[in-house]
Amino acid sequence: MKVVAIGSRGFVTGFELAGMDGVKVDDPSQAFVVIQKYMGQSDVALILVSDDLSTPIRDKLTELRTKKPMPLVYEIPAPGSKKQQVEYRAMLKSILGV
Repeated sequence: MKVVAIGSRGFVTGFELAGMDGVKVDDPSQAFVVIQKYMGQSDVALILVSDDLSTPIRDKLTELRTKKPMPLVYEIPAPGSKKQQVEYRAMLKSILGV
């Protein structure tokens, strides 16, 4: 099973150095297209997305997660991003439709 990192050049390069696949993108809509592509691949277990790209498309990602729970899409802070508090309980409720 593969892990794929999606984000800016600096974000992706670190994961590539660790032996993971990576896709460099600069635009949230482009990132969403790439995420959709990897959601259809059975050999991908985890998609790591930089938070600077995932924040603007979070609603789309939540909708996508409700339709396909695997692979797991996880948002990671981008280099230099500020600390954010994520309400995982609210996100889980949204994904489950509760």
